[in-house]
Amino acid sequence: MTTKNILVTGGAGFIGSNFINHILSKRDDYFIVNLDKLTYAGNLENLKTVEKNKNYKFIKGDIANNELVDYLFKRFNLKFVINFAAESHVDRSILGSEIFYRTNVIGTTVLLEAARRYQVEKFVQISTDEVYGSLGPTGLFTEQTPLSPNSPYSSSKASADMAALSFYHTYGLPVVVTRCSNNYGPLQFPEKLIPLMIINSLNGKKLPVYGDGLNVRDWIYVIDHNKAVELVFENGKTGEVYNIGASREMKNIEIIKLILKKLGKGEELIEYVKDRPGHDRRYAIDSSKIKNELGWKPSFNFENAIGDTIDWYLQNKNWWERIISGEYQKYYYAQYSERFNQN
Repeated sequence: MTTKNILVTGGAGFIGSNFINHILSKRDDYFIVNLDKLTYAGNLENLKTVEKNKNYKFIKGDIANNELVDYLFKRFNLKFVINFAAESHVDRSILGSEIFYRTNVIGTTVLLEAARRYQVEKFVQISTDEVYGSLGPTGLFTEQTPLSPNSPYSSSKASADMAALSFYHTYGLPVVVTRCSNNYGPLQFPEKLIPLMIINSLNGKKLPVYGDGLNVRDWIYVIDHNKAVELVFENGKTGEVYNIGASREMKNIEIIKLILKKLGKGEELIEYVKDRPGHDRRYAIDSSKIKNELGWKPSFNFENAIGDTIDWYLQNKNWWERIISGEYQKYYYAQYSERFNQN
């Protein structure tokens, strides 16, 4: 059996760690080198189940570090790349954009150049539906939807996508891009909507809701996303883009009220705050391409999976209590205090 030596970047983050845990629990023909900078959102506790696996190696480092990336390709004879690494929070990109372009654009380019030098066999660029911009009340994002990013975060991801596809067209690098809708599930950093609302509810804190709360997102359980990434990695056609979504549109306020109901909390905790600048109104994904070409379909029911997610946060209080301290609290105050005051 031939082992695939894979560089997985950002593997200590929410989606990346779920991917590594999922893959190494079912396959022994993958050797994964996890390169992660361990920024605020990276957490090695997410990978406790695999840290002693003979097919796993963690390296702390920055994907924008040319010398390190080159060394890793040589040292581990890497022939595959799955690039999860990204600064990923829209609000943080509004507060300060430079790190988003450094990591998401420059870092991706460093990986692409190394992949070209070492003749990788597959490079999967993990992206987001946010690169498409905002939808009206009807319609879906397809792979042919023009890119129209509206935040520093989404513009940095669109730039990375275009860089990756340009390496395919210019150099023949076997690149494939995935664009996924909003993920939820265990191990998600508490700044994101669902864990933020769960944890605030449990702590009796106000639930900050941007604007009128009617912004719509298309939600997918993280394991369904990871199964799609695995399929694209194995069978996806190079030079192509695949949208990934579970066709579960929800208004933000609906998600929040659902969480409150499941936790037995009252809606008086909801507090509407000043809207985020450039807040996209609606995202919705057409996943027919990956379904028809690769046979993927979501396997998790939303009502069950959101319940399981809430239960996970209830059962793993120590995990998120260690995270919500220090720098995170400073960020939380900087992000929301002004909006509470102006409401």
